[in-house]
Amino acid sequence: MQAAEPTYEEARDELIQIVAKLEAGGSTLEESLALWQRGEELAALCEKYLDGAREKLDAAGRAEPDSGAAG
Repeated sequence: MQAAEPTYEEARDELIQIVAKLEAGGSTLEESLALWQRGEELAALCEKYLDGAREKLDAAGRAEPDSGAAG
């Protein structure tokens, strides 16, 4: 059974922790590679969330009539 996909905020926070661990050093090569791989997965997930949010905003902008800003 696969774990539920983290929310954007959870993925972002975990990614921040991974970056801090990698920057701090002290991990073995194997640990660093595993952290890097997880970081790549989380970055892709965050990008997916942000792309979805951008699409929703674009769609909402197209759906709303112009507010008459022209003068």
